[in-house]
Amino acid sequence: MIEYVLVFLGAAIPALEIAIVIPAGIIRGLSPFWVILLAFAGNMLTVLLLIVLYKRIEQWYRQRKGDDTQGPSKRQLRGRKIMDKYGVAGLALAGPILIGTHIAAFFALLFGASKRKTIIWMAASIALWSLVFGIATAMGFTYFLKD
Repeated sequence: MIEYVLVFLGAAIPALEIAIVIPAGIIRGLSPFWVILLAFAGNMLTVLLLIVLYKRIEQWYRQRKGDDTQGPSKRQLRGRKIMDKYGVAGLALAGPILIGTHIAAFFALLFGASKRKTIIWMAASIALWSLVFGIATAMGFTYFLKD
């Protein structure tokens, strides 16, 4: 039971997210169904919190950054390029692989996307990638366990 709670919490942490937590949970021997579901829920919960609290987080981010004349970071440039070319959908779908779901959601809002559109696309992306990571890990793990 505690391992499933750890899957939920691990997926909620921006540094871990679904790309690490789902394969780790399945390889650990947990039920792929519950790992996928709980990882989705944990990741989506913190992404939703970030979206709802966006204005406060943006204000904190700008205060922390200050009058930094270094310009945008590599992540910001990559996010901006994806957003300009593919929109919120592209940023959300590429986020889990390239920059992380939390950063993708933050950048979508930072670059002018609506909260509603960001929530919809982030939920679709997190669900899709949760399934991809979960099914690929379960199938691959089963394949290697065969005689």
